[in-house]
Amino acid sequence: MGRTWLACVVAGGVLLSCGSAYGHWRHSKTVRALARCLRSPDAASLAGGGVRGAAAVPEVGPGTFVTAAAEGRVVGTGARLRRYQVQVEDGSGVVADAAAREIAGILGDPRGWGSDGVDSFRLVASGPRDFVVKIATPHTVDCLCGSAGLDTHGEVNCSVGRTVVVNLRRWLLGSPEFDGPVEEYRALIINHEVGHRIGHGHETCPGTGRPAPVMMQQIKGLKGCVANAWPFDADGRYLGGPHVS
Repeated sequence: MGRTWLACVVAGGVLLSCGSAYGHWRHSKTVRALARCLRSPDAASLAGGGVRGAAAVPEVGPGTFVTAAAEGRVVGTGARLRRYQVQVEDGSGVVADAAAREIAGILGDPRGWGSDGVDSFRLVASGPRDFVVKIATPHTVDCLCGSAGLDTHGEVNCSVGRTVVVNLRRWLLGSPEFDGPVEEYRALIINHEVGHRIGHGHETCPGTGRPAPVMMQQIKGLKGCVANAWPFDADGRYLGGPHVS
């Protein structure tokens, strides 16, 4: 497995990519701001320093990542192949290869984005990639997402440039708004954030009792819908709703 310094990843494309969307930021200024965030008093603690009890989630990490060595086959029916890599922050307690295999299973599920007729996906350990999925401690998520102007409050995930940023708290604990096993909530995380990565915006509940769209911010409430982790149903129908800004 390879190890990636967060600042190097930023230099390699994450914040450069989002710079075009959020204004023409100077690269060096952005990297310095991210480094300051990671060196803040809370982040100066060792990874796991915020753990209280066996089930608690580390609040901060070192900002270094392990790249999963696992690779996968092409999944999905679309002609637009999207190669992706999975990285896990050191000290998170998550095994990179296991997480990568779980994410590959989500993107390869017949109910996933690979059934949209446009996209297909392949997990890679090295070489060219279209996006990276990072599982990171809440503070590191805040630093990454905050560098793009997004306030994640140590609680939620984001998609920044070519990086899908997954909050360790949500990966391990799920959400009180989601009535189902944590593995199913992980599918919602990946499908929602990868949905942004491939061009989908937010949607809202289409009607009481209907499945919540995967592009709905379900953690903020279901508005009468039923929790749902997948963009398509078992028959290939898109489970969408009205678009929101």
